[in-house]
Amino acid sequence: MARPRKPLLSRDRIVDAARALVDAEGLAAVSTRRLAAELGVSGPSLYNHFRTKDQILEAVADSVSAQVDLSMFDAADERDWRTSLHDWAVSYRAALREHPNIVPVLAQGPGRRPAGLRLADAVFGAMVDAGWPPAQATSIGALMRYFVMGSALGSFAGGFVDDETAYDPADYPHLGQAHLLADRQELIDDRAFETGLTALLDGLSVQYAQVGAAAR
Repeated sequence: MARPRKPLLSRDRIVDAARALVDAEGLAAVSTRRLAAELGVSGPSLYNHFRTKDQILEAVADSVSAQVDLSMFDAADERDWRTSLHDWAVSYRAALREHPNIVPVLAQGPGRRPAGLRLADAVFGAMVDAGWPPAQATSIGALMRYFVMGSALGSFAGGFVDDETAYDPADYPHLGQAHLLADRQELIDDRAFETGLTALLDGLSVQYAQVGAAAR
């Protein structure tokens, strides 16, 4: 009986393996030697697809950007600009929360990454089509990226230890319940994100009304 053939090495297989490694152990865990071992191939075979570790990490980052829903920016979608921006931000954050260790690479900007550039193009185009001046549309894209990525860099609630003795009321009179935050991490962080997102969109709505008034 013939021995089963190993799956052919492909760019997608390498990216999938690298993303799993980054998710599990962080950016420092990725090396061509480690990936080759994970994939059951020789190290040099990776060079047919990627020449450097940085190229692999760029591809991993772009694979995460590709997970962000952009359908709300389609011409046929009936959501207004505010709802579209809200729904996109929620999807963007969800993708980053699934892969928080790659956020430092994504935070450097899209560079030449196709999915990252499509994301930027979709947001900018939708804002301009909605009536925002190009300069302000650029600022909105930047603002939303700062906000979403900042929310994905770490957990506010998770940063408090669950030891009640760490919060001596003599020193921290207002942190008597802080030891409970870590147990409610997801709820608190989600609520904080929605609070901030609503505040941002409320402020942009005021500016949008001013833009419309100036155009009349």
